Amino acid sequence: MGSHRRPKPPSRSRLTVLAATAGTVSLLPTQSQAAPKPSIDEVRQQVEELYEAAEAPTEEYNAALVERDKLQKEAKRTQEQVAGQQQEINELRDRMGPMAAAQYRDGGLDPSVQLLLSTDPDDYLDKAARVDRMSARQVSLLSSLEAKQRTLAQTRAEAVKQLSEAEKARKRLSGKKEEIQGKLREARQLLNSLTAEQRAELEAKDAEADRAAGTSDSAATYNGPASGRARAAIEFAYAQLGKPYEWGSTGPNSYDCSGLTGAAWRAAGVSLPRTVQEQYAAGRKVAKSDLQPGDIIYWYNSSQHNGIYIGDGKAVHAPRTGKNIEITPLSYMPYFAATRP
Repeated sequence: MGSHRRPKPPSRSRLTVLAATAGTVSLLPTQSQAAPKPSIDEVRQQVEELYEAAEAPTEEYNAALVERDKLQKEAKRTQEQVAGQQQEINELRDRMGPMAAAQYRDGGLDPSVQLLLSTDPDDYLDKAARVDRMSARQVSLLSSLEAKQRTLAQTRAEAVKQLSEAEKARKRLSGKKEEIQGKLREARQLLNSLTAEQRAELEAKDAEADRAAGTSDSAATYNGPASGRARAAIEFAYAQLGKPYEWGSTGPNSYDCSGLTGAAWRAAGVSLPRTVQEQYAAGRKVAKSDLQPGDIIYWYNSSQHNGIYIGDGKAVHAPRTGKNIEITPLSYMPYFAATRP
């Protein structure tokens, strides 16, 4: 045990020397000391927090991706409508002929002026009757042309609006992507600051934590009681065990959490929305006491992380960057809710 005695006060002569040199010392440049490097456990904790922090924007990225794709498809359909409507207008103008088109542009001559200029009034009246019939048809064509041009203008305006919204969604997408990549880059920098020996120690700690929690990404075969579509979804998820988590991915070589749940139920013939929040909203809510294999589990909240319940208090899920698709106890993370597709 170390001594707890108070240190001996400096002598008067030592105080004099200290006072004399104090000014000199204060003028010397201070040596900057490097911040102490974090311990293995601190790095592990910080990396885990960064990976977790990347999960929420990953789901926001997925939602923005869905929105952008939807808007782009709508804009493409609208642009196709514009092209079709323009073609109809062109064909209508061809039917009207050069004279009708000219009349449409400048209004034509007044009939009374044409009568005054005519050298044969009877011939003029005969022609006028025929022109009358033609004029009625041209009026109809002109009305149709004007209506189609109004429709075309509205469709073009809608296309411009949709393209503008798609561009906004693209920018949101880009922002979320940068946010995610920033967090993952920070995590990589922390890991890269470790020596090979420290990395091995960190990986050993992760493996030990997984064993203690009962988590495994080893290949396995489902032997539970699920049947029908629920069994098909679980068997698909089991076939993905050991594949890497990748944000924004829906397979087949990697998945994020909602990418895995969506792909598993799609393999069972059920189409689910893309994101965790949309899947939660679309499913029928199930009490924890009524859980059945195949139900979708939500941890933390309704929009952050999900997986597929397999029975016996466990679920299969795509966890986070740096880990593989695995089976884990429901209690490994804060349970929030469950839905049944």
